Amino acid sequence: MIVCSVNHIAKSFGGNIIFEDLSFEIHEGNRVGLVGRNGSGKTTLLKMLANQETIDGGVIHWKKGLKIGYLAQIPDYKDLTVKKVLKTAFAELVETESKLQQLEFEMGQELTPIHLQRLMDQYGKLQDDFILNGGYEMDAQMDRVSHGLNIVELLDKPFSLLSGGEKTKVGLALSLLKKPELLLLDEPTNHLDLMAIEWLGTFLKEYSGTIILISHDRYFLDEVVTKVLEMEDGEIELYHTNFSGFVKEKEERLLREFQEYQEQQRKIKKMKEAIKRLREWANRANPPSAALHKRATNMQRALDRIEKLDRPKLDVKKMAIDFESNDRSGKDVIKLENVSKSFGSRTLFGNVNMLVQYKDRTAIVGENGTGKSTLLKMILRECESDHGSVKVGSNVKIGYLSQHVFQSIGDERVIDVFRSEVTVNEGEARHILARFLFYGPAVFRKVNQLSGGERMRLRLAQLMYQDINLLVLDEPTNHLDIDSCEVLEEALEQFNGTILAVSHDRYFLNKLFNKIYWLQEGSLYFFDGNYDWAKGKLSAIKVVPPTEPEMVQKKVLKPKSLEVVTVKVVNLEEKLEELEAQIHSLKQQMESVNDIEVLQKYYAELETMEIEREQLYSQLDEVV
Repeated sequence: MIVCSVNHIAKSFGGNIIFEDLSFEIHEGNRVGLVGRNGSGKTTLLKMLANQETIDGGVIHWKKGLKIGYLAQIPDYKDLTVKKVLKTAFAELVETESKLQQLEFEMGQELTPIHLQRLMDQYGKLQDDFILNGGYEMDAQMDRVSHGLNIVELLDKPFSLLSGGEKTKVGLALSLLKKPELLLLDEPTNHLDLMAIEWLGTFLKEYSGTIILISHDRYFLDEVVTKVLEMEDGEIELYHTNFSGFVKEKEERLLREFQEYQEQQRKIKKMKEAIKRLREWANRANPPSAALHKRATNMQRALDRIEKLDRPKLDVKKMAIDFESNDRSGKDVIKLENVSKSFGSRTLFGNVNMLVQYKDRTAIVGENGTGKSTLLKMILRECESDHGSVKVGSNVKIGYLSQHVFQSIGDERVIDVFRSEVTVNEGEARHILARFLFYGPAVFRKVNQLSGGERMRLRLAQLMYQDINLLVLDEPTNHLDIDSCEVLEEALEQFNGTILAVSHDRYFLNKLFNKIYWLQEGSLYFFDGNYDWAKGKLSAIKVVPPTEPEMVQKKVLKPKSLEVVTVKVVNLEEKLEELEAQIHSLKQQMESVNDIEVLQKYYAELETMEIEREQLYSQLDEVV
């Protein structure tokens, strides 16, 4: 069944055409990802689908009585706690519950049998409706969503006192609890930590309604969506696949369209040459040949009737990033030993250790509020540790990119802010900024008028022209569209220095980072692998945290953290199990071999394996 039908719609702002003649259909149960570059009109289209934005042309048809959920501007719920705000999702059930309580009170009074029977019949019908619509599951549903989005600690707080990010999370929870038939989500993973993003992905995959969502999180899109709508250059294209499939299909479609375009151009060129020859021959004849002129005219008409194909855009304008690292740092770039940090009575982490070496690709991950950004601030000397030491190695030159970049800058122009850190003349500055998509008069815009993505691009332009060998990145893919994320990833892959990042972007983490520090419940766990590998191993580690005095005492006696030791033990034991299995398999093969040369070869392999096994056991003894 069609939930929503869009027919030839158009939208302009101030004379600028955002899109025109867009048509598509959304069917019941679809989970659609709406993708496109920043400024392509995705949010505007979503508002139109929510009936919160006017249409300049065309029409949108919705299924009769369709219940739409769209998180736009969050109302200011005065005098309500977060829990009461979430309970507004069940307004009809709460009203029914109130009626049931009133009927229970009335039935407790002295009544005539007829009056009592009437009330009991009424109560029975209301209770059936209450049960059927999940009335007794309200609290369970609120608990599930609150735990999933990690807002349990906010439930008893007044909604009006929450930060913008916290209000957004509560608004998202409210949208999910309302269970609309058509759920519209604009960047739902913003302000969520990794655990909440993964929970949301699972929740949406099981959602019974229809979903249209905008997201720059490629991993999340791959998990959730079954169709992709791409907006590009005022046009829209539907792909019946997830995000990875969309990327592949789009590339194939563009190549196919380019081949068709080239074929048509060759055909047009031949027709034009034939028309030109016919006219020349007709004019050379004496007298001029009317028949040849007629053939040329007919061929020209046929040429005019051909529907010309537009040249496909194989290369769109993207940032041009190329980080350079001229001077290398020392081997040990960052070293944290038994570091602890508290704010008031709240302990963020205690006695954590970290080692980042030259050319490492290291990421710090964990839930919001666990202290990831605090660790970065310690390394940047913006914050001091309570205990332990934070050392930055010799000849380390740091370049820092924060998701909150330039927030304190007011009316300064883009070009002036760029030149404050990069010594170039105005002409060269404009040329450099054009590589980061600041064209023409855009370089004279005020920094406080820029979007989050534009501020990120400006900071990246500065970093590219600074002498750095350590990049410290705090949520670098926030606010960037997918194309810009891919350009950033390519540049970071080519960077010849060290990278330390905090990120919630799982695609970004898996692609670039092979060392993960996972901050959880005040402890720092190290994993020698990418995010997916670390996530799998973390669940296998069962560490019972000792009390704080015991923790300090143990870690003073043994400098290596308990968490790192545990992970190393798990890794070594796995390697030993794998090696023992190989030795056992090789011995079985040797029993059935009669050829002396093959047997000697097997004996040599066995000897090598046994030496490796002894080395692993020695390493295990040292760790334990």
